[in-house]
Amino acid sequence: MVSSPHEAMHRIFQDYPGLLSGVSEVLGVDFGPLVGVTVLPTDLTEARPVERRVDTLLRIETEGDESYLLAIEAQGKKDPLKPASWAYYLSYLHTKYRLPPVLLVVCQDRATAEWAARPVDIGPPQWAALTLRPLVVGPHNMPVITDAAEARKDLALATLSLITHGADRDHAAILKAMTTALRETPEDIKDPIVDLISQGLGTLPAAALWRKLVAVDLSFYKSPISEELRDEGRAEGRAESRAEDILFILELRGINVPEDVRGRITGCDDAETLLGWLARALTTPTAEELFASE
Repeated sequence: MVSSPHEAMHRIFQDYPGLLSGVSEVLGVDFGPLVGVTVLPTDLTEARPVERRVDTLLRIETEGDESYLLAIEAQGKKDPLKPASWAYYLSYLHTKYRLPPVLLVVCQDRATAEWAARPVDIGPPQWAALTLRPLVVGPHNMPVITDAAEARKDLALATLSLITHGADRDHAAILKAMTTALRETPEDIKDPIVDLISQGLGTLPAAALWRKLVAVDLSFYKSPISEELRDEGRAEGRAESRAEDILFILELRGINVPEDVRGRITGCDDAETLLGWLARALTTPTAEELFASE
């Protein structure tokens, strides 16, 4: 299963180009109503120099026959070399397509977002020849959507918001609002959203909760990724339940459970191993002897 937040943070604009309208409103930058979007090749390589690729590139058409390019970059951490690369992208795009380019950077943490949003002057201090000014979305300016009705109004924006806030401590309410919003959503709309979120959360702690919510709230939902998420959620649920049963039996029998033993039991995610320990918990004289045969 693909689990790269980097891919999800820019691919969502390919799958839902109209998302730009919601993002523009959040950022307070009016590009005008969209009347057309074209996904363009992301290869910015010249004949001989080093290969360069922007993450996602869209040609945006607005009312009044105005067009511009939207280059979208997913940025996971601060990189002092990136501003120069971004300036190159914009210059190259302007030369190749003869259209005004805009750079949108998507981040999952506030520090990276604030770093990416700083204007960068390129040139001597007394006269900058070029100033890089990217638009940036991240946890510092994306709305926190914890209401299912609000999420349902714009599922694409809610998905991007969820991904950018995946590391928040109150991520549970955000995830729950999304699964609630998706319950009555047609599968052709629901499928890519569930996949994008699982991809966008990557290895964040919120990813484990997302698996469980997909398993419980969207149990009817069918897709390869959702089936995998649901199976993982069920397995985690069984393991957690068996661990609790083992501890309950030991405590009911008056057997002391040291912290290291408790940690080993609750930290185990192998259902068969836990089942063996559960059987031994009924007769073992000490908690440590649960693991005697190992």
